[in-house]
Amino acid sequence: MLYNILPSAVQYLLVSYLWKDAAPPPSSMKFELRHVHGLVTDTTRVVFNDVDQSSFAANSFEVRTRTLNLPKARSQADVFGARSGGTQPVWDDLESEGPNVHDRATLQTLAKMTSNAYYEDRSRTGWYDLGPEWNTSYPFGWEPDQDGFRGHIYATEDNSTVVVSIKGTSAGWIVGGGGPTTRKDKLNDNLLFSCCCGRVGPTWTPVCPCYAGNNKCDQQCVEDSLAEESLFYSVGINLYNNVTYMYPNSRIWLTGHSLGGSLAALIGVTFGVPVVGFETPAEKLAASRLHLPIPLSTEHITNVYHTADPIPMGVCSGYTSACTAGGYALETQCHLGKVIRYDTVSNLGWSVDARTHGIAVVVEKVLSTDWEGAEEGGVPGYYEEKDCVDCYKWEYGDFNLSKRSCP
Repeated sequence: MLYNILPSAVQYLLVSYLWKDAAPPPSSMKFELRHVHGLVTDTTRVVFNDVDQSSFAANSFEVRTRTLNLPKARSQADVFGARSGGTQPVWDDLESEGPNVHDRATLQTLAKMTSNAYYEDRSRTGWYDLGPEWNTSYPFGWEPDQDGFRGHIYATEDNSTVVVSIKGTSAGWIVGGGGPTTRKDKLNDNLLFSCCCGRVGPTWTPVCPCYAGNNKCDQQCVEDSLAEESLFYSVGINLYNNVTYMYPNSRIWLTGHSLGGSLAALIGVTFGVPVVGFETPAEKLAASRLHLPIPLSTEHITNVYHTADPIPMGVCSGYTSACTAGGYALETQCHLGKVIRYDTVSNLGWSVDARTHGIAVVVEKVLSTDWEGAEEGGVPGYYEEKDCVDCYKWEYGDFNLSKRSCP
């Protein structure tokens, strides 16, 4: 049984939840680090590691909340059935508490949680302390030979709300360090955010065999490539199911930076949970290719980025771009949900540079002070990505390309 392979602290929580109702939603919440999670090499199995329970009380921090209407599919089976061409799900709007994305301090706290997803523990440079010393026991998923989906899990003191922070791409030229996940990160980036399998030019080796020549791409082939069980979206679905099994009566929030934020958005659309992503490559095309049924409202998903970062802007492309030089085909520009855009180019005179993509820039510069001219809370209002079209130069159709395994 799944129960028997869960960490002991998680088993204790499962038993306690059998008779404990979630607390009424407050206007702010205090969180504690509870688990780290990771993907076992070459499998889709997500493993967890409990944080030392004696440190729960000391390791806490607060975020402000707001009430959201979350679109929940009446049947989760219908969601996955719709992906295979079945009937579209019936959506119910359920009122729940989510992070107050119009509050700068809340965004900065979530950004720090997101930054910490890149590191095993607080001994590493780049870890942001969210309270006194953090202590983890045995960090499953963080050994050098484990190269997949990683992050941290936080929970409120009463376990009413859980935040899952998902690690983004580990690449030296972006975040200051590579690591064992770099290869799989790049594979997922080039599948999710390229127009056709990362086929930028004749010197590039595509990550799937769907290019049909002359800016043509086999639609079914590229859709099948994104649905591989070993890829991060499928692993994220497994992660979410594990978390809801551990916390059956809790509200779940998702956050992440870069690739991690985009994955959080895709999972958030699937399950109807609040998401805050930072500097995310645009994931709307990937959602379409994954055949995710999209509810009428996606206001529970918020993408936060600044204009000097070419990656979320969809302009880190072309032969002379830093992304292309690094082997990344990040060509999409249309995001799901709502966008909070900091115009650091016009307002602060920043130059467009991929080195501003790192989450530390967001934490220490973009979110360090209230935005001039912003409403109460110090955050710019929502930005509308008008007339946004992805990959308009490409032709998609049935070009009789057989689907083979991705590299």
